[in-house]
Amino acid sequence: MEHNIIISNINDFLFCPRSIYFHNLYGSYDEHMYHSSPQVQGRISHKNIDEKKYTTRKAVLQGMDVYSEELGVVGKIDVFDQESGILTERKNRIMVIYEGYLLQIYAQYFCLMEMGFAVMAIRLYSISDNKIHNVGLPAQKQKERLLDVLAQMKRFQLDDESFSQNIHKCRKCIYRQLCDYYHDEQA
Repeated sequence: MEHNIIISNINDFLFCPRSIYFHNLYGSYDEHMYHSSPQVQGRISHKNIDEKKYTTRKAVLQGMDVYSEELGVVGKIDVFDQESGILTERKNRIMVIYEGYLLQIYAQYFCLMEMGFAVMAIRLYSISDNKIHNVGLPAQKQKERLLDVLAQMKRFQLDDESFSQNIHKCRKCIYRQLCDYYHDEQA
């Protein structure tokens, strides 16, 4: 039986495939033990969405579960305004629009479309500086890239000998002290 991929894991996988293992391993522990300041801020920023308190407008779906049989993914959207057709992914602070952010919202887009919703536009919202980053709807090229990443996620093995660390990402990783691949010559 093949398992569905959690949409939020797409961004984590592109950051570092091993981080998903550590997240699953330590996910049941108190987050204060392993989350750094940016992760805590992100959780706080997401609270209104998670508790469905962002808005009381009935046309605005918030924190709704989504699924795509075609992609084999499940997850939650942040905000989808059914009247305007705008899908919004909220991030605490967007300084750079990473590929993982885009593939995550593309997966949400494809889920909503498959579920029968009319998505007209997608955007990323940076909470801390109140900036909206409009993102074009995904074309076939972006869908193929998403499918490729999802296939990589399904194939990934923790003990893959071809894995190599990216020291710049490792230095920012909340799990770096737990990871046997983390070797920082400057540490």
